[in-house]
Amino acid sequence: MNASRKLAIGAAALALTTVGGVAAVSSASAEPREARQAAAVTTAWAKVAANGQVLGGQGITGINKFGIGRYNITTSSGLNGCALLGTINTNGGNDPGPGSSSILVGQVNGNTLFIRTATPSQPGSAAVDSDRPFSINVVC
Repeated sequence: MNASRKLAIGAAALALTTVGGVAAVSSASAEPREARQAAAVTTAWAKVAANGQVLGGQGITGINKFGIGRYNITTSSGLNGCALLGTINTNGGNDPGPGSSSILVGQVNGNTLFIRTATPSQPGSAAVDSDRPFSINVVC
């Protein structure tokens, strides 16, 4: 509550008391209080080569490349309620070429991520799923 509102309430209470009225004053604010939440932190992250090799990371306990452009990553902490972020990048390697690329990051269970990388604009048999280097972040 700001000072001018407190001053106005105090003056009104004094006026009521002076003319014989009754005033009830509370120190509780009628203004809504903001909920305090803990700041989000990155609980796990990884830089991964197209072949599934972890190039760097934290909070990662394992990775399994089980198909073209398909990876499972196990983290050391739970994923429930966390933001799962991923991006395709070179990670110090060669980019497979021009065109669009995509990444899907999803939760398999309590601490396992599913990653799918693709190059939809690439011609030939790799027109959709393709091994691409990527990075992921888990923010809770």
